[in-house]
Amino acid sequence: MPRHLLKVIILGDSGVGKTPLMNQYVHKNFSEEYNTTIGADFVTKELQIDDRLVTLQIWDTAGQERFQSVGAAFFPGADCCVLVYDVTAMRSFDTLDNWHEEFIKHVRNPQDPDKFPCILLGNKIDINGGNSRVVSEKQAKEWCAAKGNILYFETSAKGDHNVDAAFLSIARTAMTNEYEQNIYVEVPEAVPETEQQGDGCVS
Repeated sequence: MPRHLLKVIILGDSGVGKTPLMNQYVHKNFSEEYNTTIGADFVTKELQIDDRLVTLQIWDTAGQERFQSVGAAFFPGADCCVLVYDVTAMRSFDTLDNWHEEFIKHVRNPQDPDKFPCILLGNKIDINGGNSRVVSEKQAKEWCAAKGNILYFETSAKGDHNVDAAFLSIARTAMTNEYEQNIYVEVPEAVPETEQQGDGCVS
């Protein structure tokens, strides 16, 4: 059975819960204490989608401005971009445009930058029973619609709410993009030296 390696980049402001989401999905644990990500780090998760074995390579990138240029070096070759904001912090929602634009600027040769597969996660819906949220689901879905109707999930890394469903959708989206890249990006095979030494005529 062929195995597919899919590269996923997680972006968003510092403190929105990128690392906790990733660790909840891969390791099924949650901690209130995480060190700030410097540059980027990644974990892998093996899963089966339909009849395909998939290795999901999930890159956790720096949310702090002084480290963002380092993280951007890991964008090329991505199959899917995951944007994360904190539903209780409006600024983390307001900066989504910047994150999205920065990703598209650095990702390697997307066939259509406006249609590069992204998914939005609104995290921390568990805080104060949901009473602390300042970004409504309607606002988030309107943002997604403006970006080409990208998928949206509301999650809680702490409560493990919707985390598996979100990452399964991320994997499926990344796999679709991988196949499209395979169709449109072909690497020519090397021509044996004996075939290169012709007289220039085409038969």
